[in-house]
Amino acid sequence: MALIEKIVWDILWGLPLIILILAVGIFFTFITRFFQFRYFGYSMKQAYKKFFKNNNNKKDEGSISPFEALSIAIGATVGVGNIGGVASAIALGGPGAIFWLWVAGVLGQIIKMAEVSLAVHYRSKDKEGNTYGGPTYYMKKGLGEEKNLKILSKTLAFIFIFGFGVGFFITMQNYTVSEAVSSTFNLNMITVSIVYTVLLYLMISGGLPSLGKIASKIVPFMCAFYILGGIFIILKNVSQLPGTLGLIFSSAFNGTAALGGFAGAAFAQVIKVGMSRAVFSNEAGWGSSPMIHASAKTDHPIRQGLLGIFEVFIDTIVICSITSLVIVITGEWSSGVSGAALTLSAFEHGLGSLGRIILTLGILLFGVTTSSGLYAQIEVLLRYILGDNSKSKDKILTIYKWAYPIPGLALVIIAVINELPGVSVWLFADMSTALPIFANILALLILSPKFLSLLKDYKARYMGIGKLDPSFKVFYEEEKEVSVK
Repeated sequence: MALIEKIVWDILWGLPLIILILAVGIFFTFITRFFQFRYFGYSMKQAYKKFFKNNNNKKDEGSISPFEALSIAIGATVGVGNIGGVASAIALGGPGAIFWLWVAGVLGQIIKMAEVSLAVHYRSKDKEGNTYGGPTYYMKKGLGEEKNLKILSKTLAFIFIFGFGVGFFITMQNYTVSEAVSSTFNLNMITVSIVYTVLLYLMISGGLPSLGKIASKIVPFMCAFYILGGIFIILKNVSQLPGTLGLIFSSAFNGTAALGGFAGAAFAQVIKVGMSRAVFSNEAGWGSSPMIHASAKTDHPIRQGLLGIFEVFIDTIVICSITSLVIVITGEWSSGVSGAALTLSAFEHGLGSLGRIILTLGILLFGVTTSSGLYAQIEVLLRYILGDNSKSKDKILTIYKWAYPIPGLALVIIAVINELPGVSVWLFADMSTALPIFANILALLILSPKFLSLLKDYKARYMGIGKLDPSFKVFYEEEKEVSVK
């Protein structure tokens, strides 16, 4: 396990990747003139319309509504990363990891907006009229058609697919849910994992359109419950809030001294853990959410990209913050417990045993929606690899549907048999995020001029900012048709 920890923190999540994420986030913030700050209210307003107003144009191309795409994406991001991932980050890096989680969240908003917008712009349509897109699509179309970038395009796509494929085998959702349910109700963890696997099969049986409808019903409810429960605990202990915030900020740069069951963490560990768990939670730069948003019915890529800002805000700035503050403000962070069990202990401390039971059921919902969202994302990659004309495509996708839940069950069985602690299991999850992020972030950096041109057009077209170019095409396929003519 020491070797795996060294690989994760010294190589995969070493200083180069941390600097790359921070640099690209700052770069996009500057070239968009601090868009996520200046137009934060506008972004929230657009998200509000998708949640509460039926303003979708049936003529817009796409497979699912923008709200369903947002629900699947949030369902995939708001989940075990917020509960088990954040808790394990605090257990491993101390309260200071929360500060770097916030930094990654603020910068992640504009990164998510860029990758979603590019995914919608470069998306493809299959023979049934369904739209699909994501990092591999904008790597191929945005980079691959440039003569001097063809090799780079294929290399980045390979790294992304390989890294994301690792996530197929190392999936934390089943483990986190099984850990939470078994510890709360004193059940066998493997038995819980089997039940969860059956539920997941039922969830994914209807494909992406079905997932969109189910997620749009479950996600708002589970987010509201979690937020209200966490706020109640924080308000209940509001007198300790200033000290909690002081501990978070001071520990972010100085590490944390040993306290209770917590062994302390150096500055390098604090920033690495905070950044890695933020990305695992909000998925900004990971390239996962764009594979869902690319299927949304929308008239402009930036319109869907704006929902990326909302997505990261809800995931990291709201829900991850609530998880973090509850864990620290209740004093449970130094108990020596980690993972979902730590979050459950903190909620039980604040709400009693009933709160723990209700949260456990919430974790079950979080887990199922997260697993379902990841299922849809990997399906997009398979469709990219197989191509539209592959005779075996349908057969392979069917095999994938039946095979998808198995690695999660296997991970639980292996962890239980080998008595692996939650912190150790989460190290494997951190391995699965580093490679896709590296490839995706580089692609976003190279394609930043295209993102800026889309943003410029959207501002002129819908916000009354700047001069509109009537000849500008907002979708890649439209550009291609014009160039052919």
